[in-house]
Formats: sequence, C-alpha cells, structure tokens
Amino acid sequence: MDRALDLHADVVDLARALCDVPSESGDERALADLVEDALRGLRHLRVDRDGDAVVARTNLGRARRVVVAGHLDTVPIADNLPTRLEDGVLWGRGTVDMKGGVAVQLALAAELTSPAHDLTWVFYDHEEVAADLNGLGRLVRTHPDWVRGDFAVLCEPTAGGLEGGCNGTLRVDVVLHGVAAHSARAWAGKNAVHAAGEVLRRLEAYEPATVEVDGLAYRESLNATLISGGTAPNVIPDRCVVTVNYRFAPDKSLDEAEAHVRALLDGFEVNRTDGADGARPGLDDPIAQEFAAAVLAVTGGAPSAKYGWTDVARFSSLGVPAVNFGPGDPLLAHKVDERCPVDQLRLCRDALRAWLA
Repeated sequence: MDRALDLHADVVDLARALCDVPSESGDERALADLVEDALRGLRHLRVDRDGDAVVARTNLGRARRVVVAGHLDTVPIADNLPTRLEDGVLWGRGTVDMKGGVAVQLALAAELTSPAHDLTWVFYDHEEVAADLNGLGRLVRTHPDWVRGDFAVLCEPTAGGLEGGCNGTLRVDVVLHGVAAHSARAWAGKNAVHAAGEVLRRLEAYEPATVEVDGLAYRESLNATLISGGTAPNVIPDRCVVTVNYRFAPDKSLDEAEAHVRALLDGFEVNRTDGADGARPGLDDPIAQEFAAAVLAVTGGAPSAKYGWTDVARFSSLGVPAVNFGPGDPLLAHKVDERCPVDQLRLCRDALRAWLA
C-alpha cells in the first residue's frame, strides 16, 4: 500500500494518516521517513535530518524566525489503532498526543510558501521516554542553529487553548535500609518496607502549592509514584525504594526543587534520578503577546499555565520564548480512549495560519 503523505489533504485526513503509522518511542523511523519524503517535495523548504528528527526551514530573509515543533512518537498502542472517525471525533493512539498537532504543522508547512516570518518546522523523536533520549534535546545539543528562533510554538495538546511555560519535574528515589531475617524470627531483622511508612505519611500530609508566575497560576504536586522492596514472602526485607515525583512551578530551579524535597524528607536517603527545569510563561515578550492576541482572537479564552513538563523548556534554555498550543484535551493523552474533536484540528490550523500568514 502506498503510504505517502498528502500534505495538501484535509487536516483531519492527514491526522488519520499519521496516526495509522505506528510510531511508539524508539520506532519512529517509518513515520520520520514519510515526513521527510513529503517535506522534500516542497521547494520552498530546506530539509535536514538527524536520526529520526526532521527539520524544515524557509529562508526568505524575514526579520524574525518562528519555530513550530512537535514530536512523532507515541506511548505504546493499546488496541486503539487504526483510527476511527465518529460523529466529528477522531479516535485512536496519537490523536491527542500529538499527531493532531503534527498534522497541523505539516498542513501549514505545505501551505505557507510566503509567510510573514521565516519558519522552522521541527518533527522529533523520543519525547515519551527518558529525557536524555529526547530528539529535540539532541538537536539543541548538536544542531542548535537548526532550532533557534525568535519565538517557538510547541503543538502539544492544549484543547485549542494557549498555555504558557511549564512546570519543572524532579524524580528521586528514597532508599530505606533494614536487616534481612526469616519472617518467623522478625525480631532478628529490621523491616525496610515498614520504614517507608514515615515517608508515605509525610507525602500524604504535604499540601502542594499553587504558585503565580508572571500572571499565570501553576499547580504543583508531590507524590510517591512507585514503591518496591523485599526478596521473598518469608524474608524480612532489608531494602525498600519509594520513587517520588515533584512537579514544581517555574519560579524554582531544579536544584531548588531538589532542596525542597530533601527538606521534606530530612533524615532519609534521597537520590535524584531524573529532572528538568520548567519554563516561565514567556508571554511578556512582544512577539509572544502578538501571537497570543492573534490566536486568541480566533480561539477565544485567555492564556493559562501548563501544569506538566513540556519541551518549551528546551527552547527556554536557548533563550527562545515558547508557548504550548495544539489540538486535543491533554487529560486524554495516553488513555486507551484517546480522541480529538476534528473541530479542534481545524481551529488550531486556522489560528496558526492567521498569524503566520
């Protein structure tokens, strides 16, 4: 079957075509090939590729450059492909996170041959896995000139709203130590799993903050997300690990967030295993204000905070103000019943077009 992407098709058909090509993290090659082939057929774009990341750029000598980015990978398929279209809703893996947004990017990349700003379209791999594998992060490290601009839009799902910045994320392991013994002679050992009780009580009692940053309210959260311990049902466990995830407002650095968690869990062994700084809203930048005014004139509403971590933080690290804007309800991302109203696909395309054209 010929799977070539038709970038001039209706954006809903394009979204279906993208979603129906499986591209779980680490298996993006087939979809990246299709995207690259389709973009190389557009004479107004220069196309470059690094691994399974594809970057297409105009070079028209405009005063400003806008970067529009989205990731090609999805979380694992859960018997929710191929897509189906029912009553104006597109169902299936990737429809929300985030091939709906990628479809908007590709449609506009083909349509906008003479945009108001020079444009960079970024399609990258490995977003849904460990941060050190992230394709956009790789581009920032190895080809920063490919992704640098005056402003960036990340087409993450926002249900067609405008979300500024993002929370940071910190993951730590709290390690509890005990002494192994036969469970029939428990007094000869020390139970490391029981020692985790105090960690869990502190986390349960913790009241997460809502922090205002540049006019937007960021809700924080601090939770145990995994717990493991023990070797056999008749052995007192000598080790237990509680994994804790802190989603922190962008008024803090990663190191400050870690210090906060360590203070809460004082007296326990705490080891950082992963983390990333957040990003301030960036909406005080004139070009961001111009974008917000143009987009919200089409979509309505007002800017809000992005609670989760997104790759806008990578653009912030380059000094590029960035926002999240794309189709799909983020609460449906990664769910078995992932789905996106087709009206949101068209609305986001129209709003982006209104400003970029």
